[in-house]
Amino acid sequence: MKITAAESLIMEILWRADRPLAVEELRDELRDANWTDGTVRSFMSRLVHKGAVAASKDGKRFLYRPLLVRADYVHAESKGLIDRLFDGQIGPFVAHFSERQNLSAEELAQLRDLIERLDHDQ
Repeated sequence: MKITAAESLIMEILWRADRPLAVEELRDELRDANWTDGTVRSFMSRLVHKGAVAASKDGKRFLYRPLLVRADYVHAESKGLIDRLFDGQIGPFVAHFSERQNLSAEELAQLRDLIERLDHDQ
């Protein structure tokens, strides 16, 4: 399922919420984007059509909740990126990223821990 950058802003809000949200609540959370209720409704309609979000009637309004699990979305997007740019190989991806980005001592320690865990599990 392809989620646009704008739609992902909405999905992040829905994933963080502990309950279904109305268009007005989403718009308030998106105040930096300066979207109107109509704009948010348009995006919600697309997300419902894609099967990423469920809508339920609550009086005169709809409440929206995510159907797409964030971890599944992140995995699919990450895999797609690595498949497209690095022929599905994670090693070259990590090497490329680390050569272009200064990793902190904490990030390096996290990578070492991950490698040790993966070695131990195999």
